[in-house]
Amino acid sequence: MIRIGGATGYWGEADLALPQFLAEANLDFIVFDYLAEITMSIMARAKAGDPEKGYATDFVSGVVAPHLDSIAQSGIKLISNAGGVNPEACGAAIRQLVDTAGLSLKVAVVTGDDLTPRLDALLDAQPREMFSGDRPPPRESIASANVYLGAFPIAQALDQGADIVITGRCVDSAVTLGACIHRYGWRPEDLDLLAAGSLAGHLIECGPQATGGNYTDWHEVADTLHEVGYPIAEIEEDGSFVITKPAGTGGCVTIGSVGEQLLYEIGDPEAYELPDVICDFTEVSLEQVDIDRITVRGARGRGVPESYKATITWADGWRVGMVGFYVGAQAAEKARIFADEAIQRARRKLSAMNASDYVDVSVEVIGDESHWGESARYVRSREVAVKIACRHEDRRATDLLMRELAGVGLGAPPGFCAFAGTRPKSSPVIRLFSVLVDRKLVDVQVHTAEQSVPFNTDMSAELLTATQAVGSASEFPAMPDTDANLVEVPLEKLAWARSGDKGDKANIGVMARKPDFFPWIVAILTESYVASRFSHFMASSEIDRFVLPGLPALNFVLHNVLGGGGIASLRNDPQAKGFAQILLDTPVKIPESLLED
Repeated sequence: MIRIGGATGYWGEADLALPQFLAEANLDFIVFDYLAEITMSIMARAKAGDPEKGYATDFVSGVVAPHLDSIAQSGIKLISNAGGVNPEACGAAIRQLVDTAGLSLKVAVVTGDDLTPRLDALLDAQPREMFSGDRPPPRESIASANVYLGAFPIAQALDQGADIVITGRCVDSAVTLGACIHRYGWRPEDLDLLAAGSLAGHLIECGPQATGGNYTDWHEVADTLHEVGYPIAEIEEDGSFVITKPAGTGGCVTIGSVGEQLLYEIGDPEAYELPDVICDFTEVSLEQVDIDRITVRGARGRGVPESYKATITWADGWRVGMVGFYVGAQAAEKARIFADEAIQRARRKLSAMNASDYVDVSVEVIGDESHWGESARYVRSREVAVKIACRHEDRRATDLLMRELAGVGLGAPPGFCAFAGTRPKSSPVIRLFSVLVDRKLVDVQVHTAEQSVPFNTDMSAELLTATQAVGSASEFPAMPDTDANLVEVPLEKLAWARSGDKGDKANIGVMARKPDFFPWIVAILTESYVASRFSHFMASSEIDRFVLPGLPALNFVLHNVLGGGGIASLRNDPQAKGFAQILLDTPVKIPESLLED
């Protein structure tokens, strides 16, 4: 068995994990995930200003440097994608720390994800965007272009004796799977094992989201979240594993907390595509074997994608937004007049200058009963938050709206209040453009202080699977025939749920607390019902519903629902973090006897 701790889920996360894991003492690996798509564009801008930047500098200064002696003494190996768009510079900074301390830790760097040197050739081929079919963005607007690498190069770095492995863009779960491949010698054709290792990585890649963070039953751990424990995966050679956390830490490890994380940000659970394997999670089972210990089994592999996925980030104008508050009677109505007044003034000035109108303007009154749509069940509030945002190709136009909002205070309806300070500043709109890239075009290298070794793994044509040939075929349970007395309860009483984003798509995973509840949940949560709950957000009615019988659970994918997603969106919730909370309010009719049981 190997024990792997998941220390971070994003760049800027709290620094609780590493001290916990070092105190735990008996870990083999600690893995760190820093990279979201937007993070790559931020790092690309940093590198453009300074060729020595472009990586997660706090991994060097805040994680490795303060604990370097303890890391060396423990024998724990670190694997991190902190390299961002400049993994060589990140590796060099860590080597300097090691040399200054007089230690013998070996640092390896994996490169090859950066497609910028080949960008012209890639764009000349006029690739279409994977989901929208759009043509590529203008060359001069592109901030970064990176392919998602897999786990085998990481394993090769470990095979060469690395104590610390730094990568650029790789899939989040690869840092965990790479450790498994290295330790157990798993091969490209061991698809079920690769799927299991990938699932373990998926469960710990977001840190404490598997151990009580963002948990439906948050009230059970509310008084311990200030010291929440970070997840540990104990992985066997046969691919079965246990999720746990360091002793004496806060949070929890339950079927609900782990199941929610399993459902987080996946699409078709029967075809969850990664560079090394197409995973099938539909028959995964969870078992509580002890306090804070969940055994996970049942992941399967269905092939390997023919191509790598690559993401291009590009600048598409400017955006800005502000949040204020209105109090008193008719607070929502007053907030809308306040916003509309400033928007009208800004538009008149743009027109007078013969400038184009705003590409998009968003006004959201949070706390008003209409904000979450007609299906939401809220009472009229005497206190609301009002968020006003806009997007324009010219920064001067976005700055203009902020000036007008600051200037209407004395001529607006009464009751406006805000935290004192400077006006919000405009920032670039960063969009994603996802494409498929031929594996042969990607040159992966593993670098140590002594040498650079090309990565090459032979993969048979039979192993590579056309991604379009793989799709969900699991059946949904039928509604039971019953004449029992039915009672209506909120979905939250019957299920756990978690939501997230992938670009402009949102996913909502819903897992039954008991198998007997599941058919009743399936009966109400149809595609049309879920679409109606979010119709005020959706640019189209496209929605997919998938089933995971092993948990049992449903997964919904809502298309074109986030206003562009990430920092291209003007929404108050551009990453769909609140979508599950909306759905958990759904009334469900169920036999009273099931609730009594």
